[in-house]
Amino acid sequence: MDLVETRELAYFLEVARELHFGRAAERLGIAQPPLSRAIARLERRLGVRLLERTSRRVTLTPAGETLLAEGGAALASVQAAVRRTRRAGPSGARLVLAMKPGGDGGGLLPEMLAEYEREPDALPVEMVFGYGARQRLDDGTADAALLYAPRADLTGLAFEELMVEPQDVVLPRAHRLAGRDSVSMADLAGEVLPRLPHRPDEGDGPLVTDGGQVMQLIALGRIVAVLPRSYRRLLREDLTAVPVPDAPPTTLVLAWPEQSRSRALAAFVRVTAAVAARHNARPDACSRPLQAVPDLG
Repeated sequence: MDLVETRELAYFLEVARELHFGRAAERLGIAQPPLSRAIARLERRLGVRLLERTSRRVTLTPAGETLLAEGGAALASVQAAVRRTRRAGPSGARLVLAMKPGGDGGGLLPEMLAEYEREPDALPVEMVFGYGARQRLDDGTADAALLYAPRADLTGLAFEELMVEPQDVVLPRAHRLAGRDSVSMADLAGEVLPRLPHRPDEGDGPLVTDGGQVMQLIALGRIVAVLPRSYRRLLREDLTAVPVPDAPPTTLVLAWPEQSRSRALAAFVRVTAAVAARHNARPDACSRPLQAVPDLG
């Protein structure tokens, strides 16, 4: 069987989602006849019919439903591989690290970066901040990410567990719970919690896209947020944090695509684990390391 071309697959996916050749052609920025020919070529390559087309509508065959379900992930993997490959080239080679602002376990990042720069396999590190760190690993726009589990989905990723942190609830200083030594999750019943882009069904408050927005909404009394304890260092003067002992602890991890064999990334993983281990050994640390550094080959 001839190899399937990624362009043909992309064309099919657009038609399969729209179930309309005209709208799909418009979204793709091409004329409808070339789109129809591309789909026909793809069907010949695969030896199956993907679409049933009449003068009134377009429907997917069982084979088309299968390709729609699996082809999107395959195309995304190819596109991510292309981005990572280009970034590893000799011109402008770099390592891209994604994370939420403040999401480095209490300010470990400066030490990590300084130590990494001394590694012989080190590359310049480009930082990308925001709540879409996991998505950036999937689409190839980042090589590694600092994530908090179990909130972040680690399925399909390799990762190094760095430290465990208890959680606090961040409140306005005038909040009814602000003066307590601790609160329980039951005490927070009825409080408005933020929704996050990667988990929009959790929480009933506004959708937040960055840490600054979270803190502003808390200060305005619109929400409260349960966050890893290291976020205390980011609090504004009008906010306070109260321990929540029965909130499940969070685990800071450094995650990367399972298939990565980058020496630069392997060096970064080793450095990150070493810095976290030193931090965990300090008398005032509220976290601990969990496992040994993996070998990326």
